[in-house]
Amino acid sequence: MSISQIARTISASPTLTLNEKAAILREKGEPVIHLGAGEPKSKAPMDAIMAAAAHLNTGEIRYAPADGVPALKKAIIHYTEEHYNRLVEPENVMASGGAKQAIMVALQAILNPQEEVIYPAPYWVSYPEMAKLCGAIGVPVLPEDGTFYPRIQDIEQKVGSYTKAILINSPNNPTGAMYSKEFIADVVDLCEKRDLYLIMDDIYHRLIFDNRRPINCYEYAKDLSENSKLIVINGISKQYAMTGFRIGWAVANKKLIEVMTNIQGHQTGGPSVVLQKAAVGAINGIQSSVENLRVTLENNRNVMIENLNSFEGIKVTKPDGAFYCFADFSVYGKESTKISEFLINKVLVLAVPGVEFGMEGYLRMSFCGSIKDITEGVERMKWALDPNSPNELYIGDRKLVRDWT
Repeated sequence: MSISQIARTISASPTLTLNEKAAILREKGEPVIHLGAGEPKSKAPMDAIMAAAAHLNTGEIRYAPADGVPALKKAIIHYTEEHYNRLVEPENVMASGGAKQAIMVALQAILNPQEEVIYPAPYWVSYPEMAKLCGAIGVPVLPEDGTFYPRIQDIEQKVGSYTKAILINSPNNPTGAMYSKEFIADVVDLCEKRDLYLIMDDIYHRLIFDNRRPINCYEYAKDLSENSKLIVINGISKQYAMTGFRIGWAVANKKLIEVMTNIQGHQTGGPSVVLQKAAVGAINGIQSSVENLRVTLENNRNVMIENLNSFEGIKVTKPDGAFYCFADFSVYGKESTKISEFLINKVLVLAVPGVEFGMEGYLRMSFCGSIKDITEGVERMKWALDPNSPNELYIGDRKLVRDWT
C-alpha cells in the first residue's frame, strides 16, 4: 500500500490507545484500573447540559461558522477578560474541535517545512507528531538540572535559525509542573526579542494546587498590538470535565486567526453547534464545578503521592497542577514500555510509558479517578514490582500468585 512520507512517520496516540485497551478489558469483565486516563470523572456542569439540550430541542442543528458561533466567541472574550485581564475582539478568537485542534491549526498556520518548534520535555505526546504533520521539526528541551522545571537558558540554547515557535504547556502534561512567573516572563521576552511565535497551551491553567494562582502570560508582553505573536490556547475539556464535547479555542492577532480559520474551514468547518452551545453554558454558568474539581484533584494527588512514596526506589515529584504524577520507575527497568505492559498483563493496571513523553524509565499515572482506583492501582503495582511483596494478591475473588522474580 502506498502512503505518504508524513503518514509513515506518525504513530498512534499512546494515551488514546490505552483508553481503547481499557474499554476492551472492561467489556470482557476484567477488573482493570486505568491510571493512564487524562479525563476527570466529574459530570459536565448542568448549565452546559441544559444549554445543549435547549438547542437540540429547537431542531435547528445547522452548520456553524468556521471560527465558532457568535455566542461562544462572546463567552471566550468574557473568559479572556476575566482570567487574563485582556480585552480582545471577535476577530481575535477562533473556536475549535478541542484545544488539540486549535494547537494543530496554529502550527499549520505558522510553520514551513523543516522549521522548528521548541517545547520543554517531558512534553505532551502529540507535540512531536503535530510538528511532523506540518513537515516541521519538534525540538524537545530537557532541563539541564534534571528537574521538570526548565530555565530560560535551556530554551535559549535550542533557538536557532530554523526556530519559528516556542510551545509552553503549564501546568505540564505529564509532570504537573507549573512553571514560575519568572520563567514565563523570560519566555515571553525571548520570543518578542527573537520575533518568534509563543504558543501557550493553558488547558490546565485553573487546575492548580497549594494556593497557587494562574499565571497570565499577557502581563509580561510588551507588544499587545495586532503584531503580537502570542497565541493562547484553552478549552472546556479539563476544567469543566467536558472531554467528550471537544471544544477548545485560540486567541491571537486578527491576521493569524483569519488564516487559522481558513485552514480549519477546509479541514472540518466549525465545531458542532450543539457542543458550542454547551461550552457557552459552561463558561457563562455557575463556576463552582471548577473549584470542586480542583479541590478533589488536590486531595487525590496527595493520596497518590503518599501511596507512591511507599515504594522502594520510586522517585516522584509532587505535581503543582493538572492531574498526573510522572514517577521514575527506572529502578525496576530502564524501558518504560516494558514496565507498562508488565503491569497490564500481571495486575490489570494501565499507566502510560514515559518514553512517549520524551523521558525513558518513567510512568505517567493519572489521579483524576476515584480514591479507590488510586489506592488499589498503586497497591497492585507495588505487589507486581516490589520483590519484597507477599506471594499472593486478591483482586476481588481472583487470587494472583507471583510466578516471576
